[in-house]
Amino acid sequence: MSTFDYQNGRLHAESVCLSDLADQVDTPFYCYSASALEHRYRRLAEAISASGTTIAYAVKANSNLAVVSLLGGLGSGADVVSEGELRRAMAAGIPADRILFSGVGKSVDELAFAIGEGIHQINIESETEFDRVLDLAQRAVRTVRIALRINPGIEAGGHDKISTGRKTDKFGISAGHALELYRRAEKHAFVEPVGLAMHIGSQISDVSAFAGAFDYLAEATDDMRRKGLTVSRLDLGGGLGVAYHDDEQELPLEDYGALLKSLALRTDAQLTIEPGRWLVAGAGVLVTRVNAIKQAGDRRFVIVDAAMNDLIRPTLYDAHHPVWPVDNHEDAALHPSTVAGPVCESGDILAFDAPLPGLAAGDLVTVGHAGAYGAVMSSGYNGRLLVPEVLVRGDDFAVVRRRPSHDEAMALESIPEWSSATAAA
Repeated sequence: MSTFDYQNGRLHAESVCLSDLADQVDTPFYCYSASALEHRYRRLAEAISASGTTIAYAVKANSNLAVVSLLGGLGSGADVVSEGELRRAMAAGIPADRILFSGVGKSVDELAFAIGEGIHQINIESETEFDRVLDLAQRAVRTVRIALRINPGIEAGGHDKISTGRKTDKFGISAGHALELYRRAEKHAFVEPVGLAMHIGSQISDVSAFAGAFDYLAEATDDMRRKGLTVSRLDLGGGLGVAYHDDEQELPLEDYGALLKSLALRTDAQLTIEPGRWLVAGAGVLVTRVNAIKQAGDRRFVIVDAAMNDLIRPTLYDAHHPVWPVDNHEDAALHPSTVAGPVCESGDILAFDAPLPGLAAGDLVTVGHAGAYGAVMSSGYNGRLLVPEVLVRGDDFAVVRRRPSHDEAMALESIPEWSSATAAA
């Protein structure tokens, strides 16, 4: 995360001091680097350019409009999994014809909206969904392009909860079932089956997992073509792993690019990938202030004002995030510290055994690699307010999501007259 480094003894995002940001925005807050986002996108685009593969950013990783707009401006399309994400992608400037709609539980209303907008492709994950699309396309009298997501029975990913390609996972359909549905779709007046889709999981660092999945997809493509079906697109999903630990290695982009080139030559299909985490994780940090230092037996707690409702990955996935002090305590002794939040849950832990100097209440610390599945998964649990998001470029910054007031947070709720204290009296 070279975009975040110490300058004059204080941690900066590009040329903006995080301590100064904390004074202006208040803690906790997320901070994203525009330069880091651009650098990651361009690195990936260059690595896959020989294969002609297109990129559709997985909006679920970080759906902030400014982030989506920045990536869209670089040429990215969008992979969305809800009507809300679809609306966000379009609001951020990504045209409908560069948007893919994935997800295993699309509602009738969501599908109708996507069809009405004329998006690039809908990835079908069940026969129920398939039948809905056929019916909606007929009613709309509008051609709908679909791909069928097949499940290859391959286990991949850094955690059980983010592995999606096993036969027992809820995602996708079997290749045999896909063949049956593909044939039905080709006979429909307003549905155009264009290809196959696949996503086997997240946090994949070994290119061999992709190699096995791509072989499976190529064989399924060959089989369909032998049976007279047209398969012109292959959506390969995302899953590129991020190095959250210092001693971890990311997936070699050169090897990944070579694998895509080989698949493109073998199938002569238009390839699309759906990276999310890989593009945005390292471009963001969560800045939080120390509330208290306390000792519990042999465990040293650093209690901060950020919590599991702000960054749930450590609680939900046992995920590791590096933690650094904003003020550089050079040569200071480091102590294994458990960084915990104020939420009333024992699981409200942001980091275990983080090597930190002797901090005091009021000091600032930064949780790294927080640009993906951070703010986008946050909640108002314990009556806490959603935290601001800040985008930095050079020595400038903008608040791209402000902190709501408590009144705003409660504005969607109401108390019916018959359940109020007055009525009860």
